[in-house]
Amino acid sequence: MKALLRLTPIVVIAGLMLSGMDILLAAPLSFMYAILIAMIVDRYKFNELLDAALDNLKHFLIVFLILQAAYAVAECFMATGVAASVINMSLAAGLNAKVLAVVALMVTAILSIATGTSWGTFAACAPIFLWLNHIVGGNIALTIGAIAGGSCFGDNIGLISDTTIVSSGIQEVEIIKRVRHQGVWSFLCLAISAVVFYFVGVALGLPSTTGQAADAIAQIPQDVWAALAEKRPSAVTLLELVKAGVPAYMILPLIIVLGLAIKGFSTLICLGAGIISSLIFGLMAGTVGSISEFLELVYTGFSDAGSWSIAMMLWVGAFGGVMRKMNAFDPIAVVVLKMVRKVRHLMFSNAVICLLGNAALADEMAQIVTIGPIIKDMTESSVVGSKEDMYTLALRNATFSDAMGVLGSQLIPWHVYMGFFLGISASVYPLAANVTVGDIITHNYLAWIAVGSMLFLTFTGLDRFIPLFKIPSEPDVYLKSQAAQYEK
Repeated sequence: MKALLRLTPIVVIAGLMLSGMDILLAAPLSFMYAILIAMIVDRYKFNELLDAALDNLKHFLIVFLILQAAYAVAECFMATGVAASVINMSLAAGLNAKVLAVVALMVTAILSIATGTSWGTFAACAPIFLWLNHIVGGNIALTIGAIAGGSCFGDNIGLISDTTIVSSGIQEVEIIKRVRHQGVWSFLCLAISAVVFYFVGVALGLPSTTGQAADAIAQIPQDVWAALAEKRPSAVTLLELVKAGVPAYMILPLIIVLGLAIKGFSTLICLGAGIISSLIFGLMAGTVGSISEFLELVYTGFSDAGSWSIAMMLWVGAFGGVMRKMNAFDPIAVVVLKMVRKVRHLMFSNAVICLLGNAALADEMAQIVTIGPIIKDMTESSVVGSKEDMYTLALRNATFSDAMGVLGSQLIPWHVYMGFFLGISASVYPLAANVTVGDIITHNYLAWIAVGSMLFLTFTGLDRFIPLFKIPSEPDVYLKSQAAQYEK
């Protein structure tokens, strides 16, 4: 009975979010409820629980700094022409219906890495690619599936993505190391998806008529611009820069950030370089009028991060500290451990729990902050291994939280992502009103490939053939329940 009571705060936070309450309100209410349960069930004093909450928050301090820098980079890249240069360079040669979905996938994937936002990327790219689709006679469901998948790609691996940052912070791993851990796997999924999109386009017998981005933007009706300005103002700024054109060298800030990340520099150094380089090249290109104007962009980014993400994480971190203090997740670990005999099967279970949590909560961030601490505690309390091997398992757990949250959302019909994608699509391209959730899910090949391969590779151990993606296995790590056969 006590074990079930300790789990009720999870039920409370999940129930509040399912009712439509923002996690910024649900988290503090659940935190207070968790304190009450801990005081009644385990007889903890309030100060003991407060200390546990504050102790857990220590791990989030660097995450808060990174979140602020990430939001600033996203704002700078959208407003100075970095994101616009990605689109213009990608679409310069013109497109036909057979390759439109492939290019839409690749452009949105790169843009989502550059901006760290799946919703912003979709809102900015949907008008271009849906009207291009109209011009060249493409398949609208195929194109939307490609835009949706690509938009979520960078949200799963981008240095400035809030889900990447938060999922890494909860598992207490460095973002750079996390990105390197999953990098080869992620880009293999992207490449395979591009091939699938191409062959589907060919199989559908799509025409070879060529269209230009400028023509697509010119066809966007005024009411669509108004709808975008209301839902995603940054998308309007980006489209205006695409229409006006920016110098090709405006892509350099993105290349600098990615280059430093590949070299293994600290995330803050990478993000700082992105901010400074976008200022320098923006002044050269004329997309930045003055330093004070640029500082306003940075200020906006800092404000946006602090107004929701950081405040949310403070309460979620405090909630997690109290839950850990009373060992609330032990019953879940007991059930899972009865079904598994190997570490990789435990990790597979963690991935499935993340996916099911995302389906239950219908919100990727809610899943990350709710399920993330559960799989962290299950792994740390159930597995024996060296510090290095345990860190690798934490990297995979962070990848699970993010991938099953962002990419897994693309396979859940009732997820908030689906409502957003359908709403934006219909707003910017009225003929998309007939597209259904099923159409998007069917043609989101990136989501199917990423989620399916993650589960399959983890369960079978075939992840060892993907560079940097292997997780340790027996006898290097083993379950405590199986210790007798390894501790001889």
